[in-house]
Amino acid sequence: MRPRFLYSAAPLYGTVQAMSDLILTQQRDTLFEISLNRPEKRNAINLEMLRQFDAAVGRANRTPGLRAVLIRGEGSLFSAGIDVSALLGLAETYGPHWQQRMRAITDEFQGVLTRLERLELPTIALLHGHCLGLALELALACDLRLAAEGTLLGLPEALLGIIPDVGGTTRLTRLVGPARAKELIFTGRRIDAATAERWGFVNAVVAPDELSARGEALAAEIAAAAPLAVGMAKRVIDGLADIDRGLLLEGWAQSQLFSSEDFMEGAQAFMMRRRADFKGR
Repeated sequence: MRPRFLYSAAPLYGTVQAMSDLILTQQRDTLFEISLNRPEKRNAINLEMLRQFDAAVGRANRTPGLRAVLIRGEGSLFSAGIDVSALLGLAETYGPHWQQRMRAITDEFQGVLTRLERLELPTIALLHGHCLGLALELALACDLRLAAEGTLLGLPEALLGIIPDVGGTTRLTRLVGPARAKELIFTGRRIDAATAERWGFVNAVVAPDELSARGEALAAEIAAAAPLAVGMAKRVIDGLADIDRGLLLEGWAQSQLFSSEDFMEGAQAFMMRRRADFKGR
């Protein structure tokens, strides 16, 4: 059995809890793997999981000799997205006036995925089952995405009265263009992997039992190229888009939306599994 290592991050969102195994990592030769490991909760991402993910990315950045990073989810799906109970518990973490701090809070969330995106190492997300909301934002911060047949992808935030604010709006638009990004974000619709490949934000769709092997083969192919050239190519390509401005706009918009009645209605409707009755205020 290949060894796995557990990491806990320095404080990002308050007091760090005891280290657990929400994120698994392992290194095999020049390949570094990061696994979301909360399968009993559909790999829903809470604050501690995000801390540990950030720590794992930092570890990859500090490990010499690596050529690629694979990111996967344990269990039946990649991730259902953010743990909505954690979203509703922001007051507990950030204080009673958390809604007035939304731009700073969004900056902290965005920082985790920005550090992932700015790794000079190529990053490959292996998607299966579902990849929704924050999970898709994480995948969009990777360089490449492979998806198993039947995977469902989407950004359902508008159905909660908010927008994808951890880079999803900006990075999806960079990949698929404004019209496709608007269609997916405005509707909150889930699309299958084949559609995502046709739209251009999934690189390939593969049989579920071939996903790991295809990811490792792609990583090996990249590893055969000169690492300095690959790293510089990544920086040049990413530098063509004004990601920083997009993230600022996302944070500004979200800071307004979290104070809206529609957000509270959307969150309550989600938790009660009913249709939201939005009023536009």
